[in-house]
Amino acid sequence: MFDYADKPATQRLGVLLLPGFTPGELGLLEDCLAEANRLAEMPLYQLLLLSMDGRPVTSRSGRLQAVDEALRSDGGYPLLFVAAGDLPKPLPATDPVLSALASLGRQRGLLGAWHAGAFWLAAAGLLNGCRATVHWTWLEAFAERHPQVIVSSALFEVDKDRATCGGGVAVADLFLHLLARQHSAELAASVAERLLLERIRGRDDRQRIPLANRVGSNQPKLVQAVLLMEANLEEPLTTDEIAQHVCVSRRQLERLFKQHLDSVPSQYYLELRLNRARQMLRQTSKSIIQIGLSCGFSSGPHFSSAYRNHFKLTPREDRQQGSVRSAAE
Repeated sequence: MFDYADKPATQRLGVLLLPGFTPGELGLLEDCLAEANRLAEMPLYQLLLLSMDGRPVTSRSGRLQAVDEALRSDGGYPLLFVAAGDLPKPLPATDPVLSALASLGRQRGLLGAWHAGAFWLAAAGLLNGCRATVHWTWLEAFAERHPQVIVSSALFEVDKDRATCGGGVAVADLFLHLLARQHSAELAASVAERLLLERIRGRDDRQRIPLANRVGSNQPKLVQAVLLMEANLEEPLTTDEIAQHVCVSRRQLERLFKQHLDSVPSQYYLELRLNRARQMLRQTSKSIIQIGLSCGFSSGPHFSSAYRNHFKLTPREDRQQGSVRSAAE
């Protein structure tokens, strides 16, 4: 279907599976590779599933996934991705995964990761000075642990010979971007069409579904109001100020929130700030008072009271429970 003047060599694409990887993301990559090979009528890619010791790996669903071989420290993978679905604890320099990745990073080839996989690449020093992303729920933790990385909330990032994405369907977007770069945009578009993808999303697309997609594009005032709230968590605006900024009356604004979000503006705004605080509590080492202030609460007691009323436990109790869960895991 696609003519090549010179038959391209088959590329070995390795995927290092770490315990807790998401099988659906791996399946999506497998579908993309198979379709690319079929449409090109030649094996452009050879997929190799890897583990550290060559043994099967337990996925997030609890099933064992067989692999083709143990990760080779001498390379041989022009493309290598780290597949991880769980937020790791801070990794010691002696971690065998980090040692192997650091060795591979000194060789030629593209190293990538999806979902939480970038934590391992960053801990191995392979993302220093590069733009990189992880799943949006872990951006706070990633930024705090790895300040030497340029953390992005984009759908995916390709910087020099490093490629990362947030996981989920973005695995397909990243692969199709690389396919277009290595072979042709026409082939990438054909693969997307075969997989019934509406379009190939670019790196500038958001990881999270924009509010406009959820409530409809005919509610621009509501979308503007929520964007204002999200941009002003540290110093919250009043409902009257938000209404003034989006050029509606307070009553009109309250009616929009009630009709489309089943909430009043002040309560929706408070929940945004509290959810942000909970994310920071669980992912960063910042003090509770620092987190409260950065989420727009005037004092520790004010923050603790609002947090307990919403989540039924105090910020300190929530952080302690998170520590217990991590230790148990």
